[in-house]
Amino acid sequence: MISIIAPMKNESENVESLVRELAESCAAIAPFEVILVDDGSDDGTGAVIAGLQDEFPWLRQLRHAQSAGQSAAVHSGVHAAKGDIICTLDGDGQNPPHEIPNLVAPFLDADRAPDLGLVAGQRVDRDDTWSRRTASSLANGLRSWLLKDGTRDTGCGLKAFRRDAFIDLPYFNHMHRYLPALFARNGWTVAHVDVTHRAREAGRSKYSNIGRALVGLYDLFGVAWLIRRRKTQAPTEIDRTQ
Repeated sequence: MISIIAPMKNESENVESLVRELAESCAAIAPFEVILVDDGSDDGTGAVIAGLQDEFPWLRQLRHAQSAGQSAAVHSGVHAAKGDIICTLDGDGQNPPHEIPNLVAPFLDADRAPDLGLVAGQRVDRDDTWSRRTASSLANGLRSWLLKDGTRDTGCGLKAFRRDAFIDLPYFNHMHRYLPALFARNGWTVAHVDVTHRAREAGRSKYSNIGRALVGLYDLFGVAWLIRRRKTQAPTEIDRTQ
């Protein structure tokens, strides 16, 4: 089973269109489930999700009583998921659901590498404001230089990964922005897929360029420290019968 997780904070206007697109786009990879994580919304997002669950029995809802952020929503969704493969996308509609089969395809390939842990989407023709694209480009350049993670766009919400590998990662706020580096740190192979991107049609963004940059710098150096401090020594069991 594939588990598809989308964090949502005050996305009542985007819920129904996203769910209907997921139903159409993911039919080819059935069985699947969709977990929408309502991260403390106060605009009726949870009620809209609940109203769709009779029509779509694979639709599940988790709710944070208070907003805890995107990484916390993904973390909650992964721990509740039934699938061995997780796919994430943003709940604002900017990540097209039709890209999901392309992301999970490497995991469904019988000849896949056994150490494949993450398939990361990388946006092309990004449909955002000039200021957001510029800020993202600068942040990605600094991150790539410092972490050497081989990924040009870690901010893309479209990702597919092994559930067991994710659970073994160190958990911290904003970790979702550093998944390629964290998976590689634990010895997993990271693959990349170019994905499309579109403008937000309803609701408001929860991020500002300045706020994201300040938090991102703090996290970036923390992740660099985690990579340097990675344990590489594995224990060997001693057979007492010999």
